[in-house]
Amino acid sequence: MEFSCKSNGTILIVEICGDIDHHFCEALRKTIDQKLEESGCKHLLFILSEVSFMDSSGIGILIGRYKLVKQLGGRIAVFGAGARIQEIFRLSALHQLFPMFTDEDAAIAYLNGGASI
Repeated sequence: MEFSCKSNGTILIVEICGDIDHHFCEALRKTIDQKLEESGCKHLLFILSEVSFMDSSGIGILIGRYKLVKQLGGRIAVFGAGARIQEIFRLSALHQLFPMFTDEDAAIAYLNGGASI
């Protein structure tokens, strides 16, 4: 798994490529938490278009970041999740916490205060 982080105003954009599993979750968690603190961002956008698998550790990382962003008074969203990841979100009820978008601009507009889909 590889990932990158960049900020866009108050949004931290995290693009993940590869499987989200227990091998890389700690590095992902530390990096996201550090970048949120350093950047002053309060919203979080996960780009998952290059992710095909996520285990329970990955679900845990996402839920933890959801709680952190809520404490910051922010919003969280997902862009580009494929059918397999969407199914994992549905089965784990993550879709109830994370609005999912097929358009990055719509996700960014939502995070900046717009309505969800």
